[in-house]
Order: sequence, then structure tokens, then C-alpha cells
Amino acid sequence: MNSFTLHILGCGSATPTTLHWPSCQILELRGKQYMIDCGEGCQFNMRKSRLNFARLRTIFISHLHGDHCFGLPGLLSTMGLLGRTGTLQIYGPEGIEEYLRTYLQLFGQRQPFEIEVHTVDTIRHTCIYSDPSLSVYTLPLQHRIPTCGYLFEEKCAARHLDKLSCDFYQIPLRAYKSILEGADYTLNTGEVIPNARLTTPGHPPKRYAYCSDTRFFPELAELVRGVDLLYHEATFMNAEKSRAEETNHSTAAEAAQLAQLAGARELLIGHYSARYLNSQDLLAEAQAIFPDTRAANEQQVITF
Repeated sequence: MNSFTLHILGCGSATPTTLHWPSCQILELRGKQYMIDCGEGCQFNMRKSRLNFARLRTIFISHLHGDHCFGLPGLLSTMGLLGRTGTLQIYGPEGIEEYLRTYLQLFGQRQPFEIEVHTVDTIRHTCIYSDPSLSVYTLPLQHRIPTCGYLFEEKCAARHLDKLSCDFYQIPLRAYKSILEGADYTLNTGEVIPNARLTTPGHPPKRYAYCSDTRFFPELAELVRGVDLLYHEATFMNAEKSRAEETNHSTAAEAAQLAQLAGARELLIGHYSARYLNSQDLLAEAQAIFPDTRAANEQQVITF
């Protein structure tokens, strides 16, 4: 069975501190890497996490606040110096193309690889990306500027071929495709072999939801219902709820409430304000409502 592996490269908010780097994650599936937000320090923490730059296929930016995108110019430059040739796709809200155009005009004249920039609609929940491994959907969020989260859904077969059974009945290779699509198989003798005898059930697709900067709003729960892992910002503790409301951020308690409403299997909190010297109080606040909560930290690796 394939698994998602999530690498935390940054989980602080606003500015780099001695404790945390700004937002950046890499989701890994079947040898492919997908970056989610690209704050300062992303490539430094990629190296610390021993991640292969060449395997990075796509970057998804949630919004154009600096702590979510200031790492892009340096990362693109490093990829060029490392000799990347494969196309890199970058998704982000309105303004992402202009931001990257400025970098490319000043520094990217000899960029050895192509960059495809895609502007996403931050107020619609829709599929924006698909490859043989997964599909990615936008999650409209409510922040001070256009912002969206991303829902990553694994692609997996409804059924898997039972090779021993197929060999037993001497079924030819040409029939495998139709069997995987649900067909029974008729032997030369006229006996019909049911599909259930030739295949085994596939596993349900894994799903990961990344909800970056946003105020708490219960309607989001419907879009991430039943996810295996929900990342939800927890910038403040409940004692600073008025500050959270003022800045369109969430508290740890509100992140836990959202996970509870969504029926998520597990919650991961992050995007901590620099006022907190550790994440344990934020974690305790969330766990009091949703016990299956983890606190993000740099170089943390979560497999699910």
C-alpha cells in the first residue's frame, strides 16, 4: 500500500525566528514531491531533511503574504544551479504570475528549465491539478487577502488483480484491463469466473487537507470531511481570540473544533505566532477538544 509522507519544513508565522521558519511543507507520494507554500528557509530545511530537489514536481502557494512565498526566488535559483531540466509547475492566487515574472526578468534569463504558472480561483472548490498519483482541489479560505488551502486526494484502483487466481485459470494478459475495470471472465469451457475471484479490493484513497491562514468558519468542515490528516493553522491561543479575529487567523481551540466538525482522523496544527516560546500550550488547548492532535515542528515527518 502506498502512503503519504508529509515533511514539515516550516511551521511559524510572519517572520523566521530562532524557533521556527515560515510555512513550508512537502507532501511525498510514490517518489514524487509536492511543495505546499514556500516561506524563507525552505531549501535550507529541504537539505536538512535530505529531500531530493529533482523530485519536486509542483508547488502550491496558498496566498501572497511573504511568509508563504518569499522562499520561491532562492529555491528556483538553486534548482537552476543544480541543473534541473524538467518543467516545474507553480499554482497560486491572482498575482503569482506577476510576482514570478519580476524574478524571471531580473534573474531567470538563463534558467535551464521551464516554469508553468497557474492562477487559481480562491473562492471556488475545484480540481486544479491531476497526475497518475493524485488530484488536488482548492479549499476557499477566509483571510485578509485572497487565500486558498489545498486538498490532496490519492488516486488508487478500485480493485487489484489477484495474480495467483489469474494464473490458476490461465487468463491471458489481454484480459487484465477489463477485469480491473470490473468485468467477469469467461473460460473456453463457458464457465464464468466472477470478478471478485480474480481481484481483491483496493484501499480507500488517502486524503490530506492543508488549511493555511484563515479565520475559523464552520462551513469549511464540509469540504474536508473525513480526511486522514487535516493541517489547520493555530496562530494564537484562545486568550488571544480577539487578535485572531482582528487578523483573520484561528486559535488552536478553533482548529480543533474544525477537525471535530469535519470528522478528521487526525489534526496537525502550525503557523504559530512568535509570541509563543513553544507549541505545547497550543497543543494542549487543541487536544482538550480534539485529542488526536499533533503540533508541527521543523524536520518532522508524518506518514499516513
